[in-house]
Amino acid sequence: MSTTPAEIFDDDLDLPDPLALRRYTALVGLDHIKTRLLKEAEVILKPSLLEDWSTAMHGAVLPAVRLMAHRPPLIIFSGDVGTGKTTLAETFADAIAREHHITVRVKRLSLRTRGSGIVGEMTRLIGTAFDTIIAEARANRGRRPLILVIDEADALAQSREASQMHHEDRAGVNALIRGISQIAAEELAVLVIMCTNRGDALDPAIRRRAAAEFDFSRPDDSQRGAVLARIFDGVTLSEGEIATLVRLTGPNGRGYGFTYSDLTDRLVASTCLAAYPDQPVTAQMIISQVKANPPTPPFTSRH
Repeated sequence: MSTTPAEIFDDDLDLPDPLALRRYTALVGLDHIKTRLLKEAEVILKPSLLEDWSTAMHGAVLPAVRLMAHRPPLIIFSGDVGTGKTTLAETFADAIAREHHITVRVKRLSLRTRGSGIVGEMTRLIGTAFDTIIAEARANRGRRPLILVIDEADALAQSREASQMHHEDRAGVNALIRGISQIAAEELAVLVIMCTNRGDALDPAIRRRAAAEFDFSRPDDSQRGAVLARIFDGVTLSEGEIATLVRLTGPNGRGYGFTYSDLTDRLVASTCLAAYPDQPVTAQMIISQVKANPPTPPFTSRH
């Protein structure tokens, strides 16, 4: 049974894109990840950049640089829900596209590739997905780098060491490894980003192949303060009121504070709707909505 790309991928996103840039810029507090990620992605998608640097700085391409060129093109984002993993995976290459005046295509693997449980279906769908990616990369010869985003990656790449793991799931992990290895062997301009709430559930062979793994956590006090100041820009908030909001959105005995999405999605929406249609947003209104809308509980891994 044949499968079309439309059944395997969600809609493609071509960067640069104004909306993607806004989403990327809105990820406040992730600068430490953004800086390293952009370097990692640049040298995977355009290895010549690292070679040019080595030649300029050392007069030759260092053996270390040649070793880096053969790393599997895989980066893992792991961490709690609502911490910006998927948004960053889908948008960070906007900066690369603008810097190098190129188009970067983001292809998002659909969870439909998990299949319906029919023997061999998931392996076939994953194989077809990588065949599509590889064919597209070969055809454009690096002129338009590709990023494959695999969200909820633990659904496809669960550890084969799990005693309850079905044979079909093991075969699916093998298909993922084969696809990533082929991209590396052909040195194609493709980068795979896996996002997961359960990094410890990923197969060890997948994690060993990752060029980098980034851990995402809930924002600390300074990061929440920066987010709150940005999302409520235009509302008159004193330093004391910001400090109160930072405190209220922190752990406060729960053991966990607000996530980025708790602030930028849930708190913004509840506050604006509380004020609409005949009141302005005020500090007291924001405070009341923080109290009425507790943070999303952390994802609990169950094995």
